[in-house]
Amino acid sequence: MADTASTPTTTTATTTATFPRLLGDVGGTNVRFALETAPMQIGPVSALKVADFPSLEAALRQFLDGLAGTGQPLPRHAAIGLANPVTGDQVRLTNHNWSFSIDGMRRALGLQTLVALNDFTALALALPHLPGDGLVQVRAGTAVQSAPLALVGPGTGLGVSGLVPVPGGQRVALAGEGGHIELMPATDDEWVAWRAAHRQLGRVSAERLLSGAGLSQIHAALAAETGTLLLAPLQPEQVTDGAFQRNDPLCQRTMTVFFGLLGSVAADIALVLGARGGVYLGGGILPRFVPALQASAFAERFVAKGRMRGWLEDVPVHVITARHPALPGLARALAERLDREAGNA
Repeated sequence: MADTASTPTTTTATTTATFPRLLGDVGGTNVRFALETAPMQIGPVSALKVADFPSLEAALRQFLDGLAGTGQPLPRHAAIGLANPVTGDQVRLTNHNWSFSIDGMRRALGLQTLVALNDFTALALALPHLPGDGLVQVRAGTAVQSAPLALVGPGTGLGVSGLVPVPGGQRVALAGEGGHIELMPATDDEWVAWRAAHRQLGRVSAERLLSGAGLSQIHAALAAETGTLLLAPLQPEQVTDGAFQRNDPLCQRTMTVFFGLLGSVAADIALVLGARGGVYLGGGILPRFVPALQASAFAERFVAKGRMRGWLEDVPVHVITARHPALPGLARALAERLDREAGNA
């Protein structure tokens, strides 16, 4: 995994002189902005559609222009989470056509500090700070407090991260591209979906089926297999509405495939990271369908790993239902940067 960010200590950089701070969470569909007015005190969130702006800078300018009319001080420090790998100054979004230079945008917007990191790295940093009522248990287990945590989340893509303890009592959030690991089907319907994706795309990563677009892909494959005529592929929300509102059998089979594959992939990530501290499920899809996920084959598929079944039996799994859960993690990443800069001053 490429980049890392760790939870910060508190130093002079967290004084009121550095507030307000701008936090932005950029997904494949929406971008959300908020101001942190004091340590971990995050104000109202403004949501904008990614498709409505030619660039991230344009979206940021609209938000900042709105602040200018309120009379409050403009932020000089910002942290942006991106549904994308961040490995250098140049960033190009995987699921949208935005691209930019981090330092160039910082200078253009008149910011002193601009931290850019993967959105699931930010969400991993936020895990210790999520409220209890912002989590729903999917399967029980006994968390080992000193062990790593795993994070998996289907949305526009498939985000993967983790939070790993390091000496000194801190935890390091991992930035990788785990959503692009290989996928191993187990049921007939899963193989139908996999083979259709393979014919169309070649290599089938987990993200190809475990995402919003994946729901459409799975449904289209099952429709073709059963001879069901589709005038056009269903959109992801049409698939979920069909499964849970209209009791459409093909949509229900689609969700069965989705939840089953998710259980297998989440367990793979837990095994790779040694996540005895628990697995957390984020992203934009699952929080809306928690009861269906709890009733699905997810929990059984999670432990169906042969000799490692006993190891996985003890790992608890929760769905993150808190609103805007990545923002506290962005606040922590920005605080760490400012603390480090203050220590070097």
